[in-house]
Amino acid sequence: MRSAYGDSLVNLGSRHSNIVCVGGDTTDSLKTKKFGEKFPDRLFNVGIAEANLVSIAAGLAIAGKVSFASTYAAFIPGRCLDQIRNAICYPNLDVKIVVSHAGLSVGPDGASHQQIEDISIMRSLPNMRVLVPADAISVKKLLEKIVNIPGPFYVRLARPSTEEIYSEESDFEIGKGTIIKDGNDISLFSCGTMVSTSLKASDTLKKDHDISCRVVDMYSIKPIDSDLIYRCTKETGSLASIEEHNIVGGLGSAISEVTSEICPTFVRKIGIRDRYGESARDEEIDSLLDKYGLSPGEIVKNVVALKKSEKK
Repeated sequence: MRSAYGDSLVNLGSRHSNIVCVGGDTTDSLKTKKFGEKFPDRLFNVGIAEANLVSIAAGLAIAGKVSFASTYAAFIPGRCLDQIRNAICYPNLDVKIVVSHAGLSVGPDGASHQQIEDISIMRSLPNMRVLVPADAISVKKLLEKIVNIPGPFYVRLARPSTEEIYSEESDFEIGKGTIIKDGNDISLFSCGTMVSTSLKASDTLKKDHDISCRVVDMYSIKPIDSDLIYRCTKETGSLASIEEHNIVGGLGSAISEVTSEICPTFVRKIGIRDRYGESARDEEIDSLLDKYGLSPGEIVKNVVALKKSEKK
């Protein structure tokens, strides 16, 4: 995802001379250094000063630029919510916040750097749109979309490499989700790294439990695809949300807000259950995700339990 972001930024910058990028001493890791090498007068590395980072991005947007602001998710929004709220969202400026290293999968960095509250924080801000791509292709396609849509966006990327889910022919629309595997018994809504995990869980659920799962990539969390949620509720009944994020305020909460108003149904929220993460070596990431209920096996257990409860 990070490499796709860096390459896309260079490509977009070649076609849009008003694109600038502001970084915070993470330009190597976020791959925005590629943009700086191509356009040295359009990349601004402000160091470890995230409040300044987003404020400078806001100032550049006022000057007519399309500003990309990038660092780790632990730092944006972690260290600068006030500036995002008042300098970007309130005046509705054209700043695209693209962050990496979200969720538990940063592993060795531990709880202080495992950002698991950001979706909740950012989707609560008026004017902010929130996107969580599932693979490198969706990163590229979504960036192509948002660069032409005025106003702020928050794009959440993960640190690890992700499996390719989409093809170059795939299309994306802000405010929509995509059914990537059809099924009849339950709909699994996921985003980011959990999309490929949900696909694996759906295979096991069909093979071992004869449960047919519809797998939905809800890459646009705000605005969210209410029509698709309604359709899935009517066609498959119960829903489950799977996210590398706190279950409070994240994707599952966003889906529940829709179902509670227009199509009441069971929504099983699968995610981090309102607790902090913990450190794990890179080779232990799968075990860490399993411990926090985010492995294919844990998803299977949750879905089986949900389907059993429906029969009581």
